Amino acid sequence: MSERSDLRAAEEAIRRRRPEDFASVDPGDVVTARWVRMKCTYGCGGYGGCLTCPPHSPTPSETREMLDEYETAYLIWWGDSPPGRSVLAEIERDVFLAGHYKAFTFATGPCRLCDPCPLEPPCRHPHQARPSMEACGIDVYSTAHRAGFPLRVVTSHEDTPNFYSLLLVD
Repeated sequence: MSERSDLRAAEEAIRRRRPEDFASVDPGDVVTARWVRMKCTYGCGGYGGCLTCPPHSPTPSETREMLDEYETAYLIWWGDSPPGRSVLAEIERDVFLAGHYKAFTFATGPCRLCDPCPLEPPCRHPHQARPSMEACGIDVYSTAHRAGFPLRVVTSHEDTPNFYSLLLVD
């Protein structure tokens, strides 16, 4: 089986979950920055509230090192409806079963699998819980713009947000 047909299986796994759109991106084009994690630390009421958020999540430098270990990534645009962690776990599992043993997803927003998170490792839901891109220092705005997707700051409750996740494939 060619590498391209393997990637078609990954793309089909994404399509079956009906995102708004998705794009293959070079992992080198995924932007990481320390300021993103600082915004989580000092701008999000969920800081430290679950095992997938700072200070428990990978640092931006750890995330960059991980991204550099991959050949292909998919930025998945979910429109204004974020996918549940189980949807991302299903995609990751399908891609793994298609032969990509390194498949890994980054979610959007804080994990809500446990309410509240017991903050005691090990995680109760390790097959579904994934850190958000922001928690790991991924600049979602720059990454989305590089991939040609819309993303702007939501300035009021009337604004429509956009949600993204990232699938790493090798």
